Amino acid sequence: MPTRLLAYDEQRRRWLRAAAGLGATLGLGGLGTLLLPARRAWAADYKALVCISLYGGNDGLNTVVPTDAASWAAYSAVRGALALPISSLGVLPGTKFGLHPSLAPLQAAAQAGRLAPVLNVGPLAQPLTKAQYLAAQPNDGTVPNSLFSHSDQQIVWEAADPDSLARTGWGGRAAATLRTTNPVISVAANAHFGLSSVGAPIVVPALGGGFGVEELSGDPPRDTYAPYIARAAALRALHAEAQAHALTGAYSRMQADAFELSARLGGLVEAAPGDALAVPEIDAAFASLISNKRVTEFLASQLYQVAKLIAGRATVQGQRQIFMVRLGGFDTHGGQIAGDALSGTHADLLARLGKAMAAFDDAMQRLGLGGAVTSFTQSDFGRTFAPNNSSGTDHAWGNHHLVMGGAVKGGAAYGRAPELVLGSDDDVGVQAWELQGRWIPSSSVDQYAATLLRWFGAEESQLDQILPQLSRFGQRDLGFMAG
Repeated sequence: MPTRLLAYDEQRRRWLRAAAGLGATLGLGGLGTLLLPARRAWAADYKALVCISLYGGNDGLNTVVPTDAASWAAYSAVRGALALPISSLGVLPGTKFGLHPSLAPLQAAAQAGRLAPVLNVGPLAQPLTKAQYLAAQPNDGTVPNSLFSHSDQQIVWEAADPDSLARTGWGGRAAATLRTTNPVISVAANAHFGLSSVGAPIVVPALGGGFGVEELSGDPPRDTYAPYIARAAALRALHAEAQAHALTGAYSRMQADAFELSARLGGLVEAAPGDALAVPEIDAAFASLISNKRVTEFLASQLYQVAKLIAGRATVQGQRQIFMVRLGGFDTHGGQIAGDALSGTHADLLARLGKAMAAFDDAMQRLGLGGAVTSFTQSDFGRTFAPNNSSGTDHAWGNHHLVMGGAVKGGAAYGRAPELVLGSDDDVGVQAWELQGRWIPSSSVDQYAATLLRWFGAEESQLDQILPQLSRFGQRDLGFMAG
């Protein structure tokens, strides 16, 4: 098999992820003594970005589907049993595309102009033609490293860097460059996206996942049980001591930060639906997903936490904040459908995504923050246009994504969709056996990120610092954000 289609180097860079965990999982313990600020106390210029990572490689071709007759016919001819009936697709107003029926909860946002698809996005080192791809030599800088490998492409996507050994993520670099009060806040995920040269993301749990800096955790209550209080005091004193070695000094500072964050954010993070510290607007938006004071879906529970942290901005601190949440399971080599394309693994995953994103959007609208918060999807890579023999799809490259929020310019599709022909100039394959529809991206992660960050407040010079490859692309803004 040609090396351009081999990239399953799954064991490398484990040390990077281990290093990311050092102090990143701050586990911010809750003392339950904080009060939420007045819910209307945020400043007019507050903005938040919410990254929704779909781990495993989401099938974007069955997420955003063409609805014009000719394009749908080309799609259906190749997709076969995986093809979604055109009558089942949700409407994306002003476009020739529709949404998978499992994303029906997002229809309200789409109709209101708060949702837009961005087509065929992926990691690029530079604008790339098929001829350049085929002529590229290993490690010559023309093509991103280790294409089609989960572990590598997660890093390349989250880093917005074609080097799969990149040490930082574009979210972390943005937070550092823009000097946000907090680093990236990651809910239930210690990911590469939030790493910067000066620190790691703050990691908080999904609702109901347990909460507490490790040295403070336990049962009975850690803030009233004398042995735990004594242990915490001893550890605070230990971390306050001067350290002779730079590494131990850095570790002590991380632990001190964890204690401070625990005291500041604990009550806010631990507040469950219906609690005295809960936010009624958020509870109302997530009502269909709440049972016994818990949010029933994992992604929804993460976005519930993000909504609370946004509502509690005065406690969290800062006028700019970047969040990350995740949903896994998208590596659908087999069983992507069950019986027909309207059911199966992929339909179930998209149903979770749709319900969670819709509830979050509703919460932001109820809080009057719809125009101040933008959420967006990212994933390892897209999946092959042609199905495999196991009712599934395999690893590919360019992918369709969704952006949502009051500042999104809905009513249009952004970027250029690939030509739906196996072996076309958009498909990396040449030989008959490799004509599977692995699309060369027409828009880069850099352009996608730059469009979001310009709205977020980054100046052009800061964009070049955050996204070093951006200058290689003539179009720096894909146009899907207002303002």
